[in-house]
Amino acid sequence: MLPPEPWLSFLLEIDEFLDVEHTFHCLGGFVVTQLYGSERSTSDVDFLTLVQRNDALMKFAGLGSPLYQKHKVYLDPVGVAIIPDDYADRLTPIYPDCFEKIRLFSMDPYDIILSKLERNSSRDRDDVEYLAQALDLNVTLLKHRYEQEVRYQVKNERREDQTLNLWIEMIEESQAHKGE
Repeated sequence: MLPPEPWLSFLLEIDEFLDVEHTFHCLGGFVVTQLYGSERSTSDVDFLTLVQRNDALMKFAGLGSPLYQKHKVYLDPVGVAIIPDDYADRLTPIYPDCFEKIRLFSMDPYDIILSKLERNSSRDRDDVEYLAQALDLNVTLLKHRYEQEVRYQVKNERREDQTLNLWIEMIEESQAHKGE
């Protein structure tokens, strides 16, 4: 399976630009749209900066770059504050075998949700609600992962506990209305 345009052309140009294999651990809107089918708009590929950093690549394909000017999409290195400890064990390949040097991986939906917890923007909540509609999310697993892999990392446990509980209510309500 190939990514739709403009992603295909954009990623092929990045693939040609790179000299060596480059791995991207992706999260955010790109994953929610490409892997899970959300129709919301996104113009960037969010990826974790802790995996691999390439300044030349960012000049070539980041926001405001020539490649951005051409395709209106860009690479966005993200240094999210909280990421579940074992997220790398749960990565899923995105568009495997489509590119020579690019390796795209998606965080799993629970890890994506937990990475959005501290920011808690309206777009984050929309993504959580979409994932609840599109997937059969297990709120017990989400809460367990939060408690075991994330909670100790957050700055304000009380606020993030409350946000998680509100998100769990939203997921449960969304799942209750699924198919209506």
